[in-house]
Amino acid sequence: MNIHEYQAKELLRGYGVAVPNGRVAFTPDEAEAAARELGGTVWVVKSQIHAGGRGAGRFTNDRNGPGGVRVVKSVDAVGKNAAQMLSSVLVTKQTGPSGREVKRVYIEEGCAIERELYLGMLIDRATSRITVMASTEGGMEIEEVAARTPDKILKVAIDPATGLQPFHARQIAFGLGLVGNQIKAATQFIVNAYRAFVELDASIVEINPLVVTASGDVVALDAKINFDDNALFRHPPIEALRDEAEEDPAELEAAKHGLNYVTLDGNIGCMVNGAGLAMATMDIIKLYGGEPANFLDVGGGATKERVATAFRLILRDPKVEAILVNIFGGIMRCDVIAEGVVSAAREVDLRVPLVVRLEGTNVELGKQILRDSGLPILSADHLADAADKVVSAVRANGKANLTTSADQHSGAH
Repeated sequence: MNIHEYQAKELLRGYGVAVPNGRVAFTPDEAEAAARELGGTVWVVKSQIHAGGRGAGRFTNDRNGPGGVRVVKSVDAVGKNAAQMLSSVLVTKQTGPSGREVKRVYIEEGCAIERELYLGMLIDRATSRITVMASTEGGMEIEEVAARTPDKILKVAIDPATGLQPFHARQIAFGLGLVGNQIKAATQFIVNAYRAFVELDASIVEINPLVVTASGDVVALDAKINFDDNALFRHPPIEALRDEAEEDPAELEAAKHGLNYVTLDGNIGCMVNGAGLAMATMDIIKLYGGEPANFLDVGGGATKERVATAFRLILRDPKVEAILVNIFGGIMRCDVIAEGVVSAAREVDLRVPLVVRLEGTNVELGKQILRDSGLPILSADHLADAADKVVSAVRANGKANLTTSADQHSGAH
């Protein structure tokens, strides 16, 4: 689960992490009131969406000005810029071309920046440890730094038996070139951020940029926290921070039905039981020249109703031109999958090719249900056969559409 920048900063503030003062606003008037309350002569108006690269982003309406993060020097300018951002669509590298509508802004006090650094914490799957990453290249995307200057990324893996110790934090501070009291400030900052990471069951804590101010303070100028969804039951206050408007509607509905669903860019819908098998299915679709439209794991104990819901979710995607159902029945019974597929296909008036590969528990009964359904379902004997058939079906459908389009064009003349 993701949260907004202002929410992440409030959580970090509660752990003693230094962050600038700020206020969230949903209207231009609230933005101006926030600036007056904060005081000072310089403020930053920040669009709040679940995506990075806001400062370099652009609004779809060019009249709304450049960037989703702006430094202003008057209360009137705070209101004006908030008005330009709110209800406008911001496009960044992470939103895709459709962008995200800005429904709230964060008004933050300005600060005198001397240096911009990077600090991040995540779970390293290779070492099964929390790893702290730091770089002197703050303000840049860490992926770009890794690609261009990997030597500028410092990594420290933390042994779970000891947790992060002050010497780890000092090692990072020295690696960032901090001096004097900056080292003490950074050490406390890192220790507190690590405690937040562990106690909040975070999957990522990213501070970019982490800034050193003219007075020597070490402050989180931006903050991003992602949480492990499987641990949210332990944190009702954090779950309450969820902004469903920022999430994919299909993925959100899938989660409510216990389905693991992720929208992708391809045109072949996938319904599989088991995350590993789902990954293998997507891989073999690509191997045969196709592109998966989604990752969808119905789980090992799915019901007929859950399968039908999964099927409807796939078909809501207008990009889907064919569907591949790949089930290995262990705990999951093939007849249950077959009943769910048939039920959903009839309900939605299936108009795209459907390839089904079943193996395992009650496989013959499952295949019989599919045969007796009267639906145009292509049965596959094995995974490679399934991938070949679904990709071929998409290509054949594309050629048919091209032929129809050409005939219509010719008839017009």
